[in-house]
Amino acid sequence: MTDILEMLSEFSYFGVFFLLIGINAIPILMIPTWMILASFHALDTSFDPLALALVGATGATLGRVFLKRYSGFFRRFMGKEQQSNLDVIGNFLNKKRFGYLITSFIFAATPLPDNILFVAYGMMKAKSFGLYLGFWLGRAISYYIMISISNVVLVPFLQLFEDKYVGILLADGVGIGSVILFSCINWTLLITKRQFKLIKPKIWKL
Repeated sequence: MTDILEMLSEFSYFGVFFLLIGINAIPILMIPTWMILASFHALDTSFDPLALALVGATGATLGRVFLKRYSGFFRRFMGKEQQSNLDVIGNFLNKKRFGYLITSFIFAATPLPDNILFVAYGMMKAKSFGLYLGFWLGRAISYYIMISISNVVLVPFLQLFEDKYVGILLADGVGIGSVILFSCINWTLLITKRQFKLIKPKIWKL
């Protein structure tokens, strides 16, 4: 991994930008991208933390655009009831002025699995500039903070992810399970009557 980062660092911020696009277009089995940016900064301190955060956030957002677009493909494997159910939560967020923006910002600025969020966006056919703006803002802020304190947190986190791949697999498993649960919630009933009920998944098209 270090060799790849050293090679890409020769392309300056362009290398960072295109690497972040590729990583964020992949839905699972990726280490946190702030670690990659922090590693770039550790290998070459000429990288400005703010510029690195902004370039990284832009590349990450573009990568999530691709992830959202091809995630919509999985919608065709869902039953009609689940498709209609996802449309309900999509319409609900559309009616909220900053619904998508706030949701994306929270996921991007915290350890919540934003990769799975964009898979859900794709299956919902979400269309809002706010979901990208919120993600970009959240990532820019979180990236800058983590790069700035990377001299303290980078090494312990790298050791954690190198020694315990099970942790990455477990996190992705929880994220995938969350998408399945999300699509099985009866959003019409929850939004209108504040009652929680699950819809039996129908993946008969497989």
